[in-house]
Amino acid sequence: MADEFNRRAGTWAAVVVLGVGAVLTSASVLASEAQPTIVEHRDIIYLSPGGHDLQLDVYSVESGRRPTPVWIHIHGGAWWKGARPHSWTGFSAYLEAGFSVVTVQYRLAGVASAPAAVQDVRCAMSWVGKNAERYGFDTQRIVVTGTSAGGHLALMGGMLTNGNDVDLPECRESPLAAAIVDFYGPTDLDTWPAPDPDGGFKQAPHGSIARWLGANAGDSAMRKRMSPVSHVRADLPPIFIVHGDADPVVPLQESLSLKQKLDAAGARSALHVVPGGVHGKFDAERRRAIEQDVLSFLRQHGVIEE
Repeated sequence: MADEFNRRAGTWAAVVVLGVGAVLTSASVLASEAQPTIVEHRDIIYLSPGGHDLQLDVYSVESGRRPTPVWIHIHGGAWWKGARPHSWTGFSAYLEAGFSVVTVQYRLAGVASAPAAVQDVRCAMSWVGKNAERYGFDTQRIVVTGTSAGGHLALMGGMLTNGNDVDLPECRESPLAAAIVDFYGPTDLDTWPAPDPDGGFKQAPHGSIARWLGANAGDSAMRKRMSPVSHVRADLPPIFIVHGDADPVVPLQESLSLKQKLDAAGARSALHVVPGGVHGKFDAERRRAIEQDVLSFLRQHGVIEE
Protein backbone atom coordinates (compact mmCIF):
# COMPACT_ATOMS: atom_id res chain seq x y z
CA MET A 1 0.00 0.00 0.00
CA ALA A 2 1.31 3.49 0.37
CA ASP A 3 0.50 2.82 3.94
CA GLU A 4 2.36 2.60 7.19
CA PHE A 5 4.12 0.27 9.67
CA ASN A 6 7.02 -2.08 10.93
CA ARG A 7 7.62 -4.16 13.97
CA ARG A 8 9.97 -6.78 15.22
CA ALA A 9 10.38 -9.83 12.98
CA GLY A 10 10.77 -13.28 14.43
CA THR A 11 12.26 -16.16 12.52
CA TRP A 12 10.42 -19.15 11.11
CA ALA A 13 11.95 -22.33 9.83
CA ALA A 14 9.53 -22.13 6.90
CA VAL A 15 10.66 -18.63 5.95
CA VAL A 16 12.99 -18.43 2.98
CA VAL A 17 15.27 -15.42 3.44
CA LEU A 18 16.44 -14.24 0.08
CA GLY A 19 18.44 -11.26 -1.07
CA VAL A 20 15.67 -10.42 -3.46
CA GLY A 21 12.72 -8.07 -3.79
CA ALA A 22 9.95 -7.20 -6.12
CA VAL A 23 7.38 -4.62 -6.89
CA LEU A 24 5.08 -4.94 -9.82
CA THR A 25 5.15 -1.28 -10.69
CA SER A 26 8.85 -1.44 -11.52
CA ALA A 27 9.81 -1.07 -15.15
CA SER A 28 11.50 -4.29 -16.16
CA VAL A 29 12.12 -5.38 -19.74
CA LEU A 30 11.33 -8.59 -21.53
CA ALA A 31 14.27 -10.94 -21.46
CA SER A 32 14.32 -11.71 -25.15
CA GLU A 33 15.86 -9.19 -27.52
CA ALA A 34 12.98 -9.50 -29.98
CA GLN A 35 10.18 -8.15 -27.82
CA PRO A 36 6.72 -9.47 -28.69
CA THR A 37 3.90 -7.09 -29.48
CA ILE A 38 1.66 -6.35 -26.52
CA VAL A 39 -2.05 -6.04 -27.26
CA GLU A 40 -3.74 -3.45 -25.04
CA HIS A 41 -7.41 -3.11 -24.14
CA ARG A 42 -7.67 0.02 -22.03
CA ASP A 43 -10.30 1.66 -19.81
CA ILE A 44 -12.82 -1.18 -19.84
CA ILE A 45 -15.70 -0.48 -17.46
CA TYR A 46 -16.24 -3.65 -15.42
CA LEU A 47 -18.57 -2.31 -12.72
CA SER A 48 -20.58 0.84 -12.00
CA PRO A 49 -21.58 0.74 -8.32
CA GLY A 50 -23.77 3.73 -7.50
CA GLY A 51 -23.06 5.15 -10.94
CA HIS A 52 -19.31 5.25 -10.25
CA ASP A 53 -17.61 3.64 -13.26
CA LEU A 54 -14.69 1.37 -12.40
CA GLN A 55 -12.21 0.48 -15.12
CA LEU A 56 -9.58 -2.12 -15.83
CA ASP A 57 -6.92 -2.63 -18.48
CA VAL A 58 -6.02 -5.91 -20.22
CA TYR A 59 -2.57 -6.63 -21.67
CA SER A 60 -1.59 -9.76 -23.54
CA VAL A 61 1.09 -10.96 -25.93
CA GLU A 62 -0.01 -10.92 -29.55
CA SER A 63 -0.30 -14.39 -31.07
CA GLY A 64 0.38 -15.97 -27.69
CA ARG A 65 -1.05 -19.36 -26.83
CA ARG A 66 -4.67 -19.36 -25.73
CA PRO A 67 -6.16 -19.67 -23.24
CA THR A 68 -3.71 -17.81 -21.02
CA PRO A 69 -3.24 -17.69 -17.26
CA VAL A 70 -4.38 -14.35 -15.83
CA TRP A 71 -2.39 -11.99 -13.60
CA ILE A 72 -4.88 -9.68 -11.82
CA HIS A 73 -3.00 -6.75 -10.28
CA ILE A 74 -4.40 -4.58 -7.47
CA HIS A 75 -2.57 -1.31 -6.79
CA GLY A 76 -1.60 0.03 -3.36
CA GLY A 77 -2.23 3.37 -1.73
CA ALA A 78 -3.50 2.81 1.84
CA TRP A 79 -7.00 2.17 0.42
CA TRP A 80 -7.50 5.92 -0.11
CA LYS A 81 -5.14 6.88 -2.94
CA GLY A 82 -3.20 5.44 -5.85
CA ALA A 83 -4.20 4.19 -9.29
CA ARG A 84 -3.62 1.23 -11.55
CA PRO A 85 -0.36 1.40 -13.54
CA HIS A 86 -0.41 3.38 -16.77
CA SER A 87 1.35 0.70 -18.83
CA TRP A 88 2.35 -2.97 -18.97
CA THR A 89 6.11 -2.45 -18.60
CA GLY A 90 6.24 -3.45 -14.94
CA PHE A 91 4.65 -6.80 -15.82
CA SER A 92 6.91 -7.83 -18.68
CA ALA A 93 8.30 -10.91 -16.89
CA TYR A 94 4.76 -12.22 -16.40
CA LEU A 95 3.69 -11.40 -19.95
CA GLU A 96 6.77 -13.23 -21.20
CA ALA A 97 5.75 -16.22 -19.06
CA GLY A 98 2.45 -16.36 -20.92
CA PHE A 99 0.14 -14.39 -18.65
CA SER A 100 -2.51 -11.94 -19.69
CA VAL A 101 -2.36 -9.03 -17.24
CA VAL A 102 -5.46 -7.29 -15.87
CA THR A 103 -4.89 -4.10 -13.84
CA VAL A 104 -7.83 -2.99 -11.72
CA GLN A 105 -9.29 0.27 -10.45
CA TYR A 106 -11.32 0.01 -7.25
CA ARG A 107 -13.32 2.36 -5.04
CA LEU A 108 -11.03 4.29 -2.73
CA ALA A 109 -11.98 5.26 0.82
CA GLY A 110 -13.13 8.73 -0.28
CA VAL A 111 -15.70 7.12 -2.57
CA ALA A 112 -16.87 4.18 -0.45
CA SER A 113 -15.76 2.58 2.80
CA ALA A 114 -15.05 -1.09 3.46
CA PRO A 115 -15.89 -3.63 2.20
CA ALA A 116 -16.30 -1.78 -1.12
CA ALA A 117 -12.71 -2.28 -2.33
CA VAL A 118 -12.89 -6.01 -1.57
CA GLN A 119 -16.18 -6.25 -3.44
CA ASP A 120 -14.60 -4.53 -6.43
CA VAL A 121 -11.70 -6.98 -6.54
CA ARG A 122 -14.16 -9.85 -6.39
CA CYS A 123 -16.15 -8.25 -9.22
CA ALA A 124 -12.99 -7.89 -11.30
CA MET A 125 -12.43 -11.63 -10.84
CA SER A 126 -16.05 -12.20 -11.86
CA TRP A 127 -15.51 -10.03 -14.97
CA VAL A 128 -12.52 -12.18 -15.94
CA GLY A 129 -14.74 -15.25 -15.73
CA LYS A 130 -17.54 -13.71 -17.76
CA ASN A 131 -15.16 -12.47 -20.45
CA ALA A 132 -12.83 -15.45 -20.60
CA GLU A 133 -13.79 -16.49 -24.12
CA ARG A 134 -13.50 -12.99 -25.55
CA TYR A 135 -10.01 -12.35 -24.17
CA GLY A 136 -8.68 -15.90 -24.13
CA PHE A 137 -8.45 -16.24 -20.35
CA ASP A 138 -7.96 -19.55 -18.58
CA THR A 139 -10.22 -19.23 -15.52
CA GLN A 140 -8.54 -22.21 -13.87
CA ARG A 141 -5.26 -20.27 -13.69
CA ILE A 142 -6.05 -16.89 -12.14
CA VAL A 143 -3.40 -15.27 -9.95
CA VAL A 144 -4.56 -12.36 -7.77
CA THR A 145 -1.73 -10.08 -6.70
CA GLY A 146 -1.10 -6.64 -5.30
CA THR A 147 1.27 -4.34 -3.47
CA SER A 148 0.72 -3.03 0.08
CA ALA A 149 -3.01 -2.20 0.43
CA GLY A 150 -3.34 -3.97 -2.91
CA GLY A 151 -1.65 -6.99 -1.35
CA HIS A 152 -4.28 -6.98 1.38
CA LEU A 153 -7.06 -6.74 -1.22
CA ALA A 154 -5.50 -9.51 -3.31
CA LEU A 155 -5.44 -11.76 -0.24
CA MET A 156 -9.06 -10.95 0.58
CA GLY A 157 -10.20 -11.44 -3.01
CA GLY A 158 -8.37 -14.74 -3.39
CA MET A 159 -9.17 -16.16 0.04
CA LEU A 160 -12.93 -15.56 0.01
CA THR A 161 -15.08 -18.38 -1.33
CA ASN A 162 -18.23 -18.07 -3.39
CA GLY A 163 -21.31 -17.82 -1.21
CA ASN A 164 -19.67 -15.37 1.20
CA ASP A 165 -21.49 -12.41 2.74
CA VAL A 166 -19.23 -9.78 1.14
CA ASP A 167 -19.79 -10.14 -2.62
CA LEU A 168 -22.16 -7.87 -4.49
CA PRO A 169 -25.17 -9.77 -5.90
CA GLU A 170 -23.99 -9.39 -9.49
CA CYS A 171 -20.55 -10.81 -8.69
CA ARG A 172 -21.38 -13.80 -6.52
CA GLU A 173 -20.16 -16.44 -8.96
CA SER A 174 -16.55 -15.55 -9.65
CA PRO A 175 -13.82 -18.00 -10.67
CA LEU A 176 -11.58 -19.03 -7.80
CA ALA A 177 -7.98 -17.89 -7.59
CA ALA A 178 -5.38 -20.51 -8.48
CA ALA A 179 -2.75 -18.58 -6.48
CA ILE A 180 -2.24 -15.34 -4.58
CA VAL A 181 0.93 -13.22 -4.66
CA ASP A 182 1.04 -10.71 -1.80
CA PHE A 183 3.65 -7.97 -1.75
CA TYR A 184 3.99 -6.55 1.78
CA GLY A 185 0.27 -6.25 2.45
CA PRO A 186 -1.27 -5.77 5.91
CA THR A 187 -2.90 -8.95 7.13
CA ASP A 188 -4.48 -8.19 10.52
CA LEU A 189 -6.42 -4.92 10.59
CA ASP A 190 -7.46 -5.52 14.18
CA THR A 191 -3.90 -5.27 15.48
CA TRP A 192 -2.03 -3.29 12.79
CA PRO A 193 -0.09 -0.65 14.75
CA ALA A 194 0.26 3.02 13.96
CA PRO A 195 3.71 4.58 13.39
CA ASP A 196 5.12 6.27 16.47
CA PRO A 197 6.49 9.79 15.78
CA ASP A 198 9.38 8.94 18.10
CA GLY A 199 10.26 5.89 16.02
CA GLY A 200 8.93 2.37 15.60
CA PHE A 201 5.26 1.55 16.08
CA LYS A 202 2.72 1.84 18.82
CA GLN A 203 -0.29 -0.30 19.52
CA ALA A 204 -3.14 1.86 18.29
CA PRO A 205 -5.70 1.77 15.49
CA HIS A 206 -3.97 2.76 12.29
CA GLY A 207 -5.20 5.91 10.57
CA SER A 208 -5.47 4.26 7.17
CA ILE A 209 -7.68 1.53 8.63
CA ALA A 210 -9.93 4.12 10.26
CA ARG A 211 -10.19 6.03 6.98
CA TRP A 212 -11.14 2.91 4.99
CA LEU A 213 -13.49 1.39 7.56
CA GLY A 214 -15.22 4.71 8.12
CA ALA A 215 -18.12 4.44 10.57
CA ASN A 216 -17.06 0.85 11.36
CA ALA A 217 -13.51 1.77 12.37
CA GLY A 218 -14.23 1.15 16.04
CA ASP A 219 -15.84 -2.23 15.41
CA SER A 220 -13.32 -4.98 16.17
CA ALA A 221 -15.56 -7.56 14.49
CA MET A 222 -15.45 -5.57 11.24
CA ARG A 223 -11.68 -5.15 11.46
CA LYS A 224 -11.34 -8.91 11.88
CA ARG A 225 -13.78 -9.59 9.02
CA MET A 226 -11.61 -7.47 6.71
CA SER A 227 -8.39 -9.19 7.84
CA PRO A 228 -6.81 -11.96 5.73
CA VAL A 229 -5.66 -13.77 8.89
CA SER A 230 -9.34 -14.36 9.69
CA HIS A 231 -9.83 -16.31 6.47
CA VAL A 232 -6.98 -18.82 6.77
CA ARG A 233 -7.91 -22.45 6.11
CA ALA A 234 -6.24 -25.56 4.73
CA ASP A 235 -7.75 -25.48 1.24
CA LEU A 236 -6.61 -21.97 0.28
CA PRO A 237 -4.87 -21.47 -3.06
CA PRO A 238 -1.07 -21.35 -2.72
CA ILE A 239 0.11 -18.00 -1.39
CA PHE A 240 3.47 -16.38 -2.12
CA ILE A 241 4.43 -13.50 0.21
CA VAL A 242 7.21 -10.92 -0.23
CA HIS A 243 8.22 -8.50 2.53
CA GLY A 244 11.27 -6.42 3.40
CA ASP A 245 12.63 -6.77 6.92
CA ALA A 246 13.22 -3.00 7.19
CA ASP A 247 9.77 -1.95 5.98
CA PRO A 248 8.92 1.32 7.78
CA VAL A 249 5.29 1.28 6.63
CA VAL A 250 3.91 -2.24 6.93
CA PRO A 251 5.69 -4.25 9.63
CA LEU A 252 7.26 -7.52 8.58
CA GLN A 253 5.37 -9.05 11.49
CA GLU A 254 2.18 -8.76 9.43
CA SER A 255 3.54 -11.28 6.93
CA LEU A 256 5.18 -13.44 9.58
CA SER A 257 1.87 -13.75 11.42
CA LEU A 258 0.05 -14.72 8.24
CA LYS A 259 2.71 -17.28 7.39
CA GLN A 260 2.50 -18.80 10.86
CA LYS A 261 -1.27 -19.19 10.59
CA LEU A 262 -1.02 -20.65 7.08
CA ASP A 263 1.53 -23.22 8.30
CA ALA A 264 -0.63 -24.13 11.27
CA ALA A 265 -3.62 -24.69 8.99
CA GLY A 266 -1.64 -26.79 6.52
CA ALA A 267 -2.09 -24.27 3.68
CA ARG A 268 0.49 -24.02 0.90
CA SER A 269 2.61 -20.89 1.11
CA ALA A 270 6.07 -19.36 0.91
CA LEU A 271 7.41 -16.23 2.59
CA HIS A 272 10.43 -14.48 1.09
CA VAL A 273 11.97 -11.91 3.38
CA VAL A 274 14.12 -9.26 1.68
CA PRO A 275 17.11 -8.38 3.91
CA GLY A 276 17.26 -4.61 4.30
CA GLY A 277 14.18 -4.25 2.11
CA VAL A 278 11.92 -1.29 2.79
CA HIS A 279 8.40 -0.68 1.50
CA GLY A 280 8.73 -1.98 -2.04
CA LYS A 281 11.70 0.12 -3.10
CA PHE A 282 13.79 -2.89 -4.11
CA ASP A 283 16.64 -2.51 -6.58
CA ALA A 284 16.51 -3.84 -10.13
CA GLU A 285 18.56 -6.96 -9.40
CA ARG A 286 16.30 -7.96 -6.55
CA ARG A 287 13.18 -7.24 -8.59
CA ARG A 288 14.38 -9.52 -11.36
CA ALA A 289 15.25 -12.25 -8.86
CA ILE A 290 11.89 -12.11 -7.15
CA GLU A 291 10.07 -12.29 -10.48
CA GLN A 292 11.83 -15.56 -11.19
CA ASP A 293 11.06 -16.83 -7.69
CA VAL A 294 7.38 -16.01 -8.13
CA LEU A 295 7.30 -17.81 -11.47
CA SER A 296 9.09 -20.84 -9.97
CA PHE A 297 6.50 -20.97 -7.17
CA LEU A 298 3.66 -20.83 -9.70
CA ARG A 299 5.24 -23.62 -11.76
CA GLN A 300 5.69 -25.69 -8.63
CA HIS A 301 1.98 -25.45 -7.94
CA GLY A 302 0.88 -26.07 -11.53
CA VAL A 303 -0.39 -22.58 -12.29
CA ILE A 304 1.97 -22.20 -15.24
CA GLU A 305 3.85 -24.81 -17.23
CA GLU A 306 7.51 -25.70 -16.83
